[in-house]
Amino acid sequence: MSVTRRSFAAGALGLAAAGAAGRHAAAQAPAAEPYPGTRPVTIVVAWAPGGSTDFVARVLAQALSRELGGNVVVDNRPGASGTIGHASVARARPDGYTLLLGVNSTYAMSRHLFPNRGYDDDTAFVGIGRIAVSPIFLCVNPRIGVNDIQGLVAAAKAAPGRMSYASSGAGSSAHLATELFLRSAGIQVENVTYRGGAPAVQALITNEVQVAMVDGVTALPLMQAGQIRAVGVSTLERNPLAPEVPTIAESGFPGFEATSNFALLAPAGTPAPIVARLAAAKDAAMRNPEVLDRLRANSIFPTPGTPEQWPAYFRAESAKWAELIRARGITVD
Repeated sequence: MSVTRRSFAAGALGLAAAGAAGRHAAAQAPAAEPYPGTRPVTIVVAWAPGGSTDFVARVLAQALSRELGGNVVVDNRPGASGTIGHASVARARPDGYTLLLGVNSTYAMSRHLFPNRGYDDDTAFVGIGRIAVSPIFLCVNPRIGVNDIQGLVAAAKAAPGRMSYASSGAGSSAHLATELFLRSAGIQVENVTYRGGAPAVQALITNEVQVAMVDGVTALPLMQAGQIRAVGVSTLERNPLAPEVPTIAESGFPGFEATSNFALLAPAGTPAPIVARLAAAKDAAMRNPEVLDRLRANSIFPTPGTPEQWPAYFRAESAKWAELIRARGITVD
């Protein structure tokens, strides 16, 4: 089809007018609201209120609100060893307004115990970065007369299967940390599973069980009161709030480490500029002395991490627990 000079000129004028109108409309349109603007950002916690994950999330939310200049809130969605909350974030719109405060008991452990979670940790999330770590104390009931790890190992070997340990649920951090220790020590101690950390610790206090891995925030006051005795701590360095307790690693098990590791995640597909904005805000929050003091007072210590470092850490942590679960034949009924 041919185009005459007149029709071409008319078309050009039309395009010019349309371009001018478009520029005028763009000038009149309101500028895009900077992230996060007036919309609240939600941090999903896959556990009930009151636990260490919930505590970290609330401290972080308050600090992020200041750093982002917006409103950051916490939404507890417990159930199914944390997988319900994780699934809800995996399905969320990837726009930076729904985040996840994840803990390795779910993002690195549960994935090997609950194959039908409805999401794939490898592809469902992008890591904004690690946040903090909570040590776990290897504790005994004082009435059994054990004062250190060597004594615990000797007692267990003298009566295989006669001692028992409490776990706060199949596949929990306490459960798998204890199994890691039992394998390392080559001892047999029977698992008794309870519905949560509180009844598991109560069973240890009453000597219903003799051994338990207890998170730091719960263990420290009970240790000070003499209700339980810590014979080791699961981090590679001693806990500054209980420096008299040796690490399990220095007590004859080099390299032993089993902790609760918290990380901030977002749905896969979240735009890179928003991930970068959140990572910068998280890092600034974790340098705030008030934030650090609140966490450390509860035996939670910062472990700064970037989005770029997340994939390698995630793969290594997942592989570590997958191997233990296979080797010990751990299943969830």
